[in-house]
Amino acid sequence: MWRAGRICCCASPHGVLRVARRKICVVAASEITIRAFLAGHLRALSRRYDVSVVVNAENPDFLAGSGVEVRVIPLAIERRISPLRDLAALFALIRLFRRERFELVHSVTPKAGLLAMLAALFARIPRRVHIFTGQVWATRSGASRLLLKSMDRLLAACATHLLADSGSQRDFLVGQGVVKEGKAKVLAQGSISGVDTVRFHPDNKARACIREALDIVPQDCVFLFLGRLNPDKGVLDLAQAFTRLPEGCHLLFVGPDEAGMQARIEEMAGAHARMHFVAYTDNPQQYMAAADVFCLPSYREGFGSVIIEAAACGIPAIGSHIYGVSDAIEEGRSGLLFPPRDIGALADCMFRLFADVSLRSVMGEYARERASRDFSSARVTQAWLEYYDALL
Repeated sequence: MWRAGRICCCASPHGVLRVARRKICVVAASEITIRAFLAGHLRALSRRYDVSVVVNAENPDFLAGSGVEVRVIPLAIERRISPLRDLAALFALIRLFRRERFELVHSVTPKAGLLAMLAALFARIPRRVHIFTGQVWATRSGASRLLLKSMDRLLAACATHLLADSGSQRDFLVGQGVVKEGKAKVLAQGSISGVDTVRFHPDNKARACIREALDIVPQDCVFLFLGRLNPDKGVLDLAQAFTRLPEGCHLLFVGPDEAGMQARIEEMAGAHARMHFVAYTDNPQQYMAAADVFCLPSYREGFGSVIIEAAACGIPAIGSHIYGVSDAIEEGRSGLLFPPRDIGALADCMFRLFADVSLRSVMGEYARERASRDFSSARVTQAWLEYYDALL
C-alpha cells in the first residue's frame, strides 16, 4: 500500500487498483448546527474524503436532498449536563471510533466537543480537532463558571488541534488559560461558515413585502434583532434603548422566544406600536433586506455570523464591544460598537444611525463589500479544505 496526499491505493487480489478515501468524522449535538453552519463544508469535504457525521438526530436522512453525501450516525448527545446519558454517549463514541478507525475526528459545540475529544483520545484517533464557537461560561460566575470552564480546559487538552471562529475569541481563550498559546488557529478571517452571498443580498422586493406586512412605511428606520430571544443576547437592553428613540423608528425582533422575553419586553416598554415580533422564519435574509440597521447587544458571542449575513444584505450593525462581535463589526466603517450592558451608549449609537441616513448608506455599502471579500462561504469552505488537506 502507498499513500499519496489524501488517497490510499491498494492492489486487490485480482490486480485491480482500489482507491480508499481517508475516513473522517464530524461530531455535533444537534441537526441545526450541521444544517446551519456545516452543510457547505461537508458537501465539499465529501468529494475528497469518506465523511461520517455523528449527531443527535431523530431522522438520519435530514441531509437528504441537500447535496451532502455523508453517512449520518444518530447518537443521543444532550446539550445539558446529564451524567448517566453523557457516560452512555461517551462509551458509544469510543466503540464507534475503535470500530471505524477514523483518521480524524472534528467536533463542534461544547458538550459534543468534550465527549468526542475524550472518546477520540481513548480510541487513539491520531488527529482530534475541535472548533470553539463561543463560551457559555463567559457570562457565568461561581461554581457554574468554574465547572464549565474546566470542561473546556479538558476538551482542549484532549484535542491535538484547535480552531476558534474569531481571532478575539482565540485571544480570550488563551488569556483565560483554557488554550495554550499557539495551539488554536483561525481559518480565513474567521466565522465558522461564512455567508452565502447568493442568498443574502439587498432585495427591494422582499423589503417592500415585509414592511407592508408589518405596516411600516418605506421612509421609517427599522432596527432588527434576529436570533434567539434570551437574556444573554441583550434583548432587554435593546428594548430599553429603543424607547429613547423618536418617532420614525421601528424595532423588529425575529427569532424563537426561549425565556418569555416578549412578555418581559412588553411589560417594560409597554404596548409599543413600533415594536414588532416574528417568532420564526425560514427566510432571515428577507427580514435583513427589510431592515436599515442590525443590532446585536449580546453579552457573549464566538463570532456573530448573523452580523455578516446582515452586512451581505447591505445594512450596518450595532454590536456590543466583546470578543467575537468586534471581529464581525469593523468599528466606524461597517458599524458601531458600544460597551456591553450600557443602555445609554446603545441608544446613542441607534440615534446616530437613525439620524444620519448618509452614514447608514456608506456603512452598509462597506459592510456588504467586506462580507463578500473576507467572509464569503466559498472562502471559508476553501480554508477548511486546505486545513484538512494539510492535516491529512
